[in-house]
Amino acid sequence: MRGNITRRGKSWQIKFDVPSLDGKRQQRYATVKGSRQDAQKELTRLLAAADQGALPDPSSSTLGEYLNAWLDGPLGLSPKTLERYRELADRQIILHLGATKLQKLKPEHVQQWHGALLAGGLSARTVGHAHQVLRLMLQCAVKNGTLARNVAAVHAPPKVEEDEIEILSAQQIADVLAKLEGHTLYPIVALALATGMRRGELLGLQWDDINLDARTIRVERSLEETNAGLRLKSPKTKSGRRNITLPSETADMLRAYKIEQMRIRLVMGAGKLEPDTVVFTDVHGKPLKPHTVSRAWRRVVAAKKLPAVTFHALRHTHASALINAGVDIPHH
Repeated sequence: MRGNITRRGKSWQIKFDVPSLDGKRQQRYATVKGSRQDAQKELTRLLAAADQGALPDPSSSTLGEYLNAWLDGPLGLSPKTLERYRELADRQIILHLGATKLQKLKPEHVQQWHGALLAGGLSARTVGHAHQVLRLMLQCAVKNGTLARNVAAVHAPPKVEEDEIEILSAQQIADVLAKLEGHTLYPIVALALATGMRRGELLGLQWDDINLDARTIRVERSLEETNAGLRLKSPKTKSGRRNITLPSETADMLRAYKIEQMRIRLVMGAGKLEPDTVVFTDVHGKPLKPHTVSRAWRRVVAAKKLPAVTFHALRHTHASALINAGVDIPHH
């Protein structure tokens, strides 16, 4: 018998033998969630991979080598997420832990790594993101039988303190809207504050998604910026595709903005607004890049002495909060 399956809570632990060049027995482990039949299928796959010499040799791989191979595999991630994973891997994980043998990685190494990143000036939030990538990679190594356990699951990443989470107060919201009147960023900022939509959702918004008479917005997609350019993507979850009710002031603001956009397109010779025309564009009618919006926001924050928060922080306020705070959105 080259392998056996044992229940471990809600999972199944697989233990199996693999051949070695020196003739000694090598035991490997894997964990599978699901039914016993799922575990049996996984055991069969692992044994076949071992017989074909396709099972990774855990004794020779460093963490950096395994991490790079994992990122090159079929992870099913969006291009932007994969870019972010690679950035975290290169800058935060491989730099500190890359030379460590995968089999030699211990929980204390992970804990020391957290401390080194924090000491180097990283925020607890960024450390947590890097930890998530490491945890997912080690989780895959356990599933494939390369490791017996996921040491990144032993120590949790540093807790994100409340002062790292940016939230505007009611008075700050009022100040932002008042100081932005007449600025090109006003419409997108006002809509972010009124709906809580993410930056990518705002930039992926098309006029066909907005019913000004019914005062509703349908969130159907998000715009993201990758090294290959801009791309529209669907929400990750069903809850991401949703309908939002607009305050009357916001609907009036969008109606005025739409009229102004049509006037500009007429002057530029760009033709009429089509249903799939993007709501927020540059002067040439092209979709705005997410980083362009964030940079413009940082510049206007400095120039008008607005609260020093990121554009992302604007989505933490929604329409009901504005109404309850007595904040009016001008119609212009």
